[in-house]
Amino acid sequence: MPTLVQEFTDVFRTEHRGVRDLLLDLVEAFRLRDTERVRELVRAVDAATGPHFRYEEESMYPQLVAVFGAEYVAKLLTDHDGAIRNVRRLYGLAEHDRLTPRLAEHGIALTRQILPHVSDCDGLSIMVETLPDDTVEAILATRRDARAAGLTLLTWAATARDRDV
Repeated sequence: MPTLVQEFTDVFRTEHRGVRDLLLDLVEAFRLRDTERVRELVRAVDAATGPHFRYEEESMYPQLVAVFGAEYVAKLLTDHDGAIRNVRRLYGLAEHDRLTPRLAEHGIALTRQILPHVSDCDGLSIMVETLPDDTVEAILATRRDARAAGLTLLTWAATARDRDV
């Protein structure tokens, strides 16, 4: 049976891989100027990142202040702010009936701006390994609650998030 840390690392890495793949697929859909696929993928990114960002901010990031300090955790929150803004903008691009080359390039740029946070954030799991089991269990419990609530990123940001963007 996996330990709590192993469970956390497995789900955390799986979620980041899923978001990474959605974002890479979104870059490709913009490159092909496939508006239907862009719409589908923007919705999928919104759905996948809502619960994930929520449990990171509500449970994991506060615990990492003791490891990294408040300044770095503030940077992680600022990265989330940027991702939320970019998903809003991606929805705006997805509303177009036809993507011009300029709109498609803008969509690619917005999507690529999110990718570094995905890869950087995935590495946080090695710091979570240093936390006590009861803290890791609390993070996993918050994750379960966030997934059960099922709020998309933009819905969560507009209704339940403690920060305005």
